Amino acid sequence: MLRNKFVRTIMLSSILLQLGIWVRNFAILLFVTAKTDNDPLYVSLISVAEFSPIFLFSFIGGALADRWRPKWTMVWSSLLSSLSAGAVLIIVAYGSWQALFAATFISAMLSQFSQPSAMKLFKLHIQEEQLQRVMAMYQTVMSIFLVIGPAIGAFVYQKFGLEVSLAVMGGLLLGSALVLSTLPSDSEEPQSQGSVGMDGLLDQMKDGLRYVGQNPLLRTLGITFTAAGLAAGLIQPLSVFIAVENLGRDSGFLQWVMIANGAAMMVGGAIVMTVARKVKPQTLLTLGLVVSAAGTVSVGWSTSVPLTLILQALTGLFYPCIHIGIQTLILRNTEAAYIGRVGGTLMPMFMGMMVIGMSVGGVLKHATSLFAVFAISGVLFFIGALLMLPAVLRQPAVGSPAAQK
Repeated sequence: MLRNKFVRTIMLSSILLQLGIWVRNFAILLFVTAKTDNDPLYVSLISVAEFSPIFLFSFIGGALADRWRPKWTMVWSSLLSSLSAGAVLIIVAYGSWQALFAATFISAMLSQFSQPSAMKLFKLHIQEEQLQRVMAMYQTVMSIFLVIGPAIGAFVYQKFGLEVSLAVMGGLLLGSALVLSTLPSDSEEPQSQGSVGMDGLLDQMKDGLRYVGQNPLLRTLGITFTAAGLAAGLIQPLSVFIAVENLGRDSGFLQWVMIANGAAMMVGGAIVMTVARKVKPQTLLTLGLVVSAAGTVSVGWSTSVPLTLILQALTGLFYPCIHIGIQTLILRNTEAAYIGRVGGTLMPMFMGMMVIGMSVGGVLKHATSLFAVFAISGVLFFIGALLMLPAVLRQPAVGSPAAQK
């Protein structure tokens, strides 16, 4: 796979991006918590700055990514993120530390343009039978940084401080842009369906919605996204209570639970790379959802430290199956001209329900119990698996989904 220049270059760019993102995230988190004496309002604003661009720009970013040249969309996204880090560094030096939220917001916003462009390049330049292995490699890179990213980010901040952390972030993003600039020139002209003005863009966005609505598999993925997003959101803010209430440890023990999960995710991604040719992506997705369902309920029930760590490792081992299965299904069942809009339609479904789940998870815990919330989450994961079952049992459709329109 690494013989393919597009795979090799995008992976190297992703490594630089992930390094920059984790250095930024932990520098901002540690600085803001120290500056505000752990004020929950300011700490929560970090998450708002990171996730709100997914709602605000995912759909329009996907549509524009379908119109623009993918290589230069990615180059300019990384370059502008780097320049924004430099601008924020200057503003912070003059005493306005609140500008840190802008660094997170701008970087997250630009990623809504670059990510679908990367997927489009994979679609255009990688053979279909290799797509699942490439997605597995991509997911493994993300998993590695879930484990080492916090340590790297915290080390850079604690050793060198905020200004150096922001400068390192800017340098890494600039490096990503330079790496991406070595890609071969885009072979396709930008998509120009309809006029190039706002009316033409709106028409393309509507066309993307129709494309998803008329494709049975993409419709099913959308509903599965909704169930899985709500399931993930319900338990995301309650993880600390697993350590405190179920295991009788302090909140700091949560890092060991997360390390067990993240390390297993790395192994899971590597395993999927080796079996990718033999397993259908819908089977991977369904398997990941079933294991997540059982693991979530079991973690909510367990009061044993060893058992909880084993369960976290088990769910982490199969969690890459979900992301790899989803990305492969989208790439295999979507024409290149619609990659951005399909991703821009489906991703807000997941994130929207995740935010709703995060909002009501604490309320449900107070009204019921920690185990009840984890059990509800497990049921939602299982519903997502049931929705995918027909796609697992039937033979995959042959040909482009455009024929289903």
